[in-house]
Parts: sequence; structure tokens; C-alpha cells
Amino acid sequence: MTGERVGQQNTALPGLRERLVVRMRTPWWAMFAICFASAVVLLDTTAVNVALAEIGTGLDAGLDQVLWVVNAYLLSYAALLVIGGRLADMFGPRRVFLAGLAVFTVSSVGCGMAQDAGQAIAARLAQGVGAALLTPQTIVIITRIFPAERRGKAMGVWGGFAGIVAAAGPTFGGLLAASLGWRWIFYINVPVGIIGAVLVLLAVPKLDTGKKQRLDVLGASVLAVAMLAIVYALLEGEAHNWGSLWGPVTVPVLAGAGILALGAFFLVERERQGRDPLIPFAVLRDRNFSLMAVVVCVLPCGLGGVMLLTPLYLQDVQEFSAFQAGLLVAVAPLVSVFIAPYSGTLTDRFGGKYVLITGLGFFAGGIALMGALIQDGSGWTVLLPGLICVGIGMGVGFAPASVVAFRNIDPDMAGSASGVFNTTRLSGSLLGSAAVGAVLQAQLATGDATTAIKFTMFLPVAIMSAGALLTLAIRESAPGTANEKVAEPEPEPAAESAAESGAGTEQESSVGLR
Repeated sequence: MTGERVGQQNTALPGLRERLVVRMRTPWWAMFAICFASAVVLLDTTAVNVALAEIGTGLDAGLDQVLWVVNAYLLSYAALLVIGGRLADMFGPRRVFLAGLAVFTVSSVGCGMAQDAGQAIAARLAQGVGAALLTPQTIVIITRIFPAERRGKAMGVWGGFAGIVAAAGPTFGGLLAASLGWRWIFYINVPVGIIGAVLVLLAVPKLDTGKKQRLDVLGASVLAVAMLAIVYALLEGEAHNWGSLWGPVTVPVLAGAGILALGAFFLVERERQGRDPLIPFAVLRDRNFSLMAVVVCVLPCGLGGVMLLTPLYLQDVQEFSAFQAGLLVAVAPLVSVFIAPYSGTLTDRFGGKYVLITGLGFFAGGIALMGALIQDGSGWTVLLPGLICVGIGMGVGFAPASVVAFRNIDPDMAGSASGVFNTTRLSGSLLGSAAVGAVLQAQLATGDATTAIKFTMFLPVAIMSAGALLTLAIRESAPGTANEKVAEPEPEPAAESAAESGAGTEQESSVGLR
């Protein structure tokens, strides 16, 4: 009898997995899975910044070393995003997503166990590699599993989730560091990563294109060198007053060398267009994608300005604590949480062009309003109307940019396109922070803090206004007419078994993700 029971249990477990796979293979379950799993990257990115003082004390590290705990992550992340996207075209987005999640989770353990700054920086470099593998797959998966008429809503939901995490990250990181110690900011990624991997395996189908493709090793190497040089120059520029880095090598020289290497990369890619290039030029020739790849720089540019200037004003002028300033600034992402899903629905119904322009208008108007209302002696309440407008702009602007960009992209190139798209978004964030920091520094040298912050706020306003003008050049197509050359998900063996055992009809509707 005991043997029979064991046999029954062994057959029952695969049957349970088969039923779970069948039940969970719907677009919204897949969306939940990638949102949950992506939380390790989104949360860690913002949570670490609030614990830098504790990390420095715990590792007995100086300020330069502690800053590199942040910068090392950004360096490897930016250098490898395009390569991470291309790997999705080669091996399938789910497989690369899971690989990135595994690397990020394991390296989080390394961060938590670090005994000195060198170990922490090395582990953060590895985290950046994991994030570069994982991040581009999100857009690819959403684009592949949702039909055109529901893609905007899906992107809106993703934007709302990202807003929640952005709002919760600093507070959550501060609470963990205060109650359990800074190491738990990294250790918490382990259970989230494991549960996320299980959810992705159950809910996200294989989305392989079926084409054998090779990695452009030469192009990948040249691009990585170019991005390393440019990003390093942006990260270290302000700390070195945009002057010398090592002897005769200055920040502008390094940035210029990176730009030249980027030009060399495009020359290499031009010769490889018929042989599995890292970036197919067909992606860049799509007018809407190229426009959105530029415009998507604008949103993080504006957000970087708000996140730098507003806390600075609150802490230096209003004498808020870091925690109080963080709570007030969180108003903007919290407002975006409630707006983002409606933005996606409007994009599905009316197209993304004018929805995006509206979002950029609210965003720029909110920053301009804060800059106009800040005066000597004004209280913190003058920031609230502007922060609410910024939150509306964040919520409205996220979904349409992604939907418009990927509307006509061939699924075989979606990974490469996502890598480029995410790289330009990160570049916008870095460029915006560097530009705002440089202007602010120049203004502080000639005036008081209030006047300097007030003046500097109009830089992101100008940048976002330029983005709105670029958006006017979008060629808007009728909603629901996107490129629907979407590859059928490759069915899992467990799901096939379930179909054979009588779940065929249900599998067709859920695994096919119609």
C-alpha cells in the first residue's frame, strides 16, 4: 500500500504542475509574473541609494568607494543592455529573462556578504549584468503576448507597477537598513527572485522565433567599450569638475573617445547587416521607433531633474530630513500609479501620439510650476501642485512611448529593439543628471540655493518641450493596426500532456495567449 501511495503522489505532482501551467498561461498572469520578478531590479535600483551612509560605515569605505557601489552597477548595466536585448532574439526572451534573474539574485547574495568595498563593487558589477539581461525582455514579452488593441493597457499597467516600486523603493530601503541592517536590502532579493522565477516558468510561454541567429561578437565588443567610456565620463564628470581623470585623460577626452567608438560600432554594423548584426538597421529605419528612442530620453531626463532638485530644495532650504523629503517627492510616482492604466487604455483607443504629447506637457508644466512658485520664504506646500502635475505626466507618458515605438517592429528584431530602447532611456537619465548637476553647480557659484534651484528647473522643462515637438513627427496609424507577425509561443511539454488528458480546448485559449 505504501508503494502505491508513493506512486500516486509521484503521478499527482506532475499533474498538478500541468494544471497550473494551463491555468496560468494567460497574458495577465504572464504580466503579473514579469512584474513580480522585475521587482528585484526596480526596487534595488532606488533602495540602495538611501543606505549609502550605512554601507560606507559597514564596509569601512570612503565616499568615493561608496559611490562606486552605485556607479559600478550603472556601468555594467548600460554597457550590456543592447547585448541583453539581442540575446532575446537568439535564445528567446523567457530564457534570457530567467538567466538575468538568476545572475541578479546570486550576485545580491554576494553584495550582502561583502566584507569590503572591493567585494561589494564586484558584486554590484555582476548585478548590473543580471539587470542588463533581464530588463529588455519585459517589453519584448509584453509586445509578443498582448494583441495590438490591448498593448497600451498592458504597458500602462507595467508603468503603474514601476511607479509603485519607484515610490516604495527609498522608504522600503530605509526601513530595511534601519531595522535589519543594510545587507538585507540585498538579501531580500533572494526569496523574491526564487518566487519570481517559479511564476515566470509557470505563466510566461516560450516565445522563440525559431530562427538560428549568431551573436555579433565584434559589434558587441566595440559597443561595450563605447558605452563604458561614455557612461564612465558621465558618472565621474561632476566629481572631477569635468577636468582631468588620469593625467592627460580628461572627462571630455574620454567621452569623445566613447563617441568615436560608437561611430566605429555603426561602421562595423553596416558591414554586418546581412549576417546577424547586433542592431539590425531595419529597426532604426522605422521612423516611429527612432523618434521614440530619442523622446524616451526625455522622460528620465525630466524625472532626474525632479529627483535631484526637489529633495535638494527641501533639505537645504526647507531643512527637511532625507526621509521627509523622500515622502514628499513620492507624491509624483504615487499619482502616476493611478493614471498609468488609463493612459494605456487611451493609447489603445486613440493612438499614442497626442496622449504622449499630453503627458510630456503635464510633466514639463509641473516642473515649470515648481520653478515659478519657489521663492525666498515660500513653504514646502508650493511644490505640491507641480508634483501632482509631474505625476500625471509620468503616468500618461510611459505607455504611449513604448507602444508607438514597437508598433511596427518585426518580432524577430524585438530583442535588439528593446535593448536600444532601454539604452537610450538610461542614457537620457545619465545625461539629464549630468546636465542638471552642471547647471546647478554653475548657478550655486553665483547665487543662493533657492535662486539656483529655481533657474535650473527650467532646463528639464526645455528638454521635455523639445521632446513634445519631436513627437509631432510620429506617423500615427489606426489603433489596432500594429505589426501582428507575432510568433506563436512554443508549448511546454507539461501543457501538451495536459491537452492530451482532456484540457485541449482550455490550453488552446490560454497557452496560445490570444
